[in-house]
Amino acid sequence: MPSDDRKKSRVTLLDVAQHAGVSRATASLVIRNSPLVGAKTRAKVEAVMQELGYVYNVGAARLRAEKSRTVGVIIPNLTNPFFAELLAGIERVIDSAGMVVILANSGDLTERQDVVMRRMREHGVDGVILCPAAGTEPAMLDGLDEWGLPVVQALRHVSGRTDYAGPDYIGGVKQSVDYLVSLGHRSIAFAVHGQVHSAYRERIEGFCAAMHGHGLSDDLIVKVPEKIGDISASADLLFRQERQPTAAICFNDVIALGLSAGLFDKGMQIGRDFSLVGFDDVTDAEALRPRLTSVSTAPETVGENAATLLLDRLADRERAVRRVITPTELHIRQSCVSIADIDA
Repeated sequence: MPSDDRKKSRVTLLDVAQHAGVSRATASLVIRNSPLVGAKTRAKVEAVMQELGYVYNVGAARLRAEKSRTVGVIIPNLTNPFFAELLAGIERVIDSAGMVVILANSGDLTERQDVVMRRMREHGVDGVILCPAAGTEPAMLDGLDEWGLPVVQALRHVSGRTDYAGPDYIGGVKQSVDYLVSLGHRSIAFAVHGQVHSAYRERIEGFCAAMHGHGLSDDLIVKVPEKIGDISASADLLFRQERQPTAAICFNDVIALGLSAGLFDKGMQIGRDFSLVGFDDVTDAEALRPRLTSVSTAPETVGENAATLLLDRLADRERAVRRVITPTELHIRQSCVSIADIDA
């Protein structure tokens, strides 16, 4: 009996048209994104294409036998400078291999991620580095395995079946808590935002474990808005808890920048009246005044590791799955102050 992969490799545009109940000409208009096709018909044909595993203009046999010298990179947010640094690391390794990166933004939406992934396949990329959108199911990666498309997860993971490169989120948050405790802080908030994914859960896990390790409560987890302007306006959320925090660790530097502005508007000075620690240590951390203490997650190194994992996978499809975790480092600057100095 022929394998499922061989069956999918023989799917033609006529097969798609017949299953969708449209003409071959209509199916052809759909894959060329023609405005002449109605939304309902387009959705029906695209659903059949996905179900049958049809690949426009690139047969599955060609995908296995030929190399396009291109690598797809799918990230959830193009506005966060962290991802620009990740991409720089990826491109450095991919360029050195004589290959080219095709970048796409999922917007942290699983539906868009699915569309982008299909487009990557249609363009015949040799492999994909994926930072999974929040809500991505492990079954999605199983589908890519059926396509024979090598994938490396970066920063976030939804399955242990593929290679993964990311920072030590848990260790990074622990470094932050340990430092603030060494300054005498006992009431420490953790400011988070965004959707829940593996990196979110690991940061929370790190905060709770580190606080418990010092015999402290982890009840000051505060969720702030997404946009930096809204974050600054929501700084009061830190002080609407039963206990008043004297310091806050932030999920990322975007939150730290927003809270710094919001606390300034409240007449508080970071590094004098309140301690603030960022996470990711992007370039803006040095530009802030006072300079922001932040956990470096080395996004360029993570990008390099992800790209190396993919190149290794392309060279040997049968090698064991690997996880490369990059150590974090707390860069101490000016945004934290000891409790003794605050009380004085």
